[in-house]
Amino acid sequence: MQTNTTSAQPKKLLDQVRDKIRFKHYSLSTEKTYLSWIKQFILYHQKRHPLEMGALEVEAFLTYLATQRHVSSSTQNQALSAILFLYREVLAVDLPWLDNFERSKKPRRLPVVLTIQEIQALLHEASTSPEPIGLIIKLLYGTGMRLMEAVRLRVKDLELERKEIIVRDGKGGKDRVTMLPESLVESMRVQLALRREWHEQDVSLGKVDVWLPDALATKYPNASKEWGWQYVFAAKNYSVDPRSKSERRHHVEEKQVQRYVKRSAQSAGIAKPTTPHTLRHSFATHILQAGYDIRTVQELLGHSDVATTMIYTHVLNKGGKGVISPLDRL
Repeated sequence: MQTNTTSAQPKKLLDQVRDKIRFKHYSLSTEKTYLSWIKQFILYHQKRHPLEMGALEVEAFLTYLATQRHVSSSTQNQALSAILFLYREVLAVDLPWLDNFERSKKPRRLPVVLTIQEIQALLHEASTSPEPIGLIIKLLYGTGMRLMEAVRLRVKDLELERKEIIVRDGKGGKDRVTMLPESLVESMRVQLALRREWHEQDVSLGKVDVWLPDALATKYPNASKEWGWQYVFAAKNYSVDPRSKSERRHHVEEKQVQRYVKRSAQSAGIAKPTTPHTLRHSFATHILQAGYDIRTVQELLGHSDVATTMIYTHVLNKGGKGVISPLDRL
């Protein structure tokens, strides 16, 4: 008697990429970005398998991005990172050309910094934003946090009595401590009270589960339901996690904050291009202007190298490195 035996079908390439990214605990945004670039790379070369291609094809794709799509150097480097991840981590290809690619050099540009008056005008306009967006915008300028650090803030990392915030898993996987502005303490108490109500509602509905980083969900199976691990700035509505497929409350969407920062800047009549990261630049510049040591600023921002922080000292020179124009001497 014959038996039908079917061998397991090998996974599609993009599914293999997705599995590897999740195995390495990369963020969902990185997963989406890498998958997009790898797909574009394959489509650009008429769906040829990457194992059939090499340095020439990678260089051709990167050249296309620069000369025809006019992408920035950072975007081009992002595409290269995705392609190198594909070859090294997924296909396990160890070829000499992988190490010979020079990344596009990012032009050195001074950060956009708002004046104190512009910050006051922006925050005044932002006060009309729906909560907690307005509070998040104030927090970005008042603490120097990055946008994702703010929206992912957990209850346990907010110290109201000591007026400090512990920033977990910042850029480069580092933790650091920054201040909680005195003027925001009461607003944060109100936010926590509202968040507590939502948490109790989530418990009663069986939707209290929250995303935990890395393998913490396995190591501490009950942590995802505990009050301390909840997002301070949670979304009003539930959503389905694209990975676990469970329905739960995520944090406030970062695009909302970006949209209201831009809208507030326009309403305030600010001509400079303004994003949430502009508030971080302004925070660093203004505390340097206030006389604080650059090493202190480095620690607050979480920079690995003080040279990164030094870029904010340009404003201390005042107009052309402090040089008096010869026109003013006439």
